[in-house]
Amino acid sequence: MAVTSYTEEFTSTVSPARLFKALVTESHVFIPKAVPGGIKSVEFLEGDGGAGSIKQTNLVDGGKLKYMKHRIDVVDVEKLYTKYTLVGCDVEFEKIESVVYEIKFEAAPGGGCVCKMTSEYHVKAGYELKVEEVKEGKLKASGLFKAVEEYLVAHPEECA
Repeated sequence: MAVTSYTEEFTSTVSPARLFKALVTESHVFIPKAVPGGIKSVEFLEGDGGAGSIKQTNLVDGGKLKYMKHRIDVVDVEKLYTKYTLVGCDVEFEKIESVVYEIKFEAAPGGGCVCKMTSEYHVKAGYELKVEEVKEGKLKASGLFKAVEEYLVAHPEECA
């Protein structure tokens, strides 16, 4: 099995602690409010959000996917760091065995934050993954980030 990694960086005017709370520790409550046109609900199938928990994100009807399941591997609130693994969805991927995400939120010079995300695609034997093939997922990740950021800016009381 081969591993292909991609790193992305997002910047925001929102503090790292608020973004971490919105996207990680309170994501099951916050994300469906921030992205109602894309995400129906987020629920824990196992655990309470700590390491080892299994979280299912249910998407709105009409898209390619209906749900995704992630296993939370690490949640470090002090370091504003999380690591989680895509462990299932309603569509079987031809080339991908699993995807591991690592996200770190850091204070940006002058305020706001920088979000650094690494995605490791564990590719099934005999297959090769090209950048074009993960582009859609990367666009959805950046779209989710921007939607959450816009919601937090418009609602300063949320995730404070």
